[in-house]
Amino acid sequence: VSAAGCDRLVARGTIARLMIGRTIGQYAVLEKLGEGGMGEVYRAHDSELGREVALKVLSPSVSGNPDSLLRFEREARLLASLNHTNIGAIYGVTRQDSTRALVLELVPGLTLADHIARGPLPIDRAVKIADQIAEALDAAHERGIVHRDLKPANVKVTGEGTVKVLD
Repeated sequence: VSAAGCDRLVARGTIARLMIGRTIGQYAVLEKLGEGGMGEVYRAHDSELGREVALKVLSPSVSGNPDSLLRFEREARLLASLNHTNIGAIYGVTRQDSTRALVLELVPGLTLADHIARGPLPIDRAVKIADQIAEALDAAHERGIVHRDLKPANVKVTGEGTVKVLD
């Protein structure tokens, strides 16, 4: 199947169904969590370390494009250079056959988009969330990194109130 054909399968959810139960490196894919411009994100089990992680699996159109692959590798290195409480961590990169994926911290909780959809946030809570987002962005900016897709869906809030900027 061509990259364009694979992208049509992704759009119909076929790739997600094929991924569930598959093993990529040491990671057993458990369920789909979401999708974005570069691919799909899955909950996976790391069989070596016995923990759950998020696997961001690149779409065939990205993994088959040399320029997109360079961008992916550059972004992985940049993310790996960041270590901040409010930034989702990268654990590594994995590949199997033509499938490439980022291995990321699996952050519990709801996205900021989910919280907003439930109704207005109390001012004190909104300020605490905004402050943590600003801390994360400040840490990235200090290293010359600009988040080009900051939106409520890319911000997770844990049950304890810790904010993690993702993606």
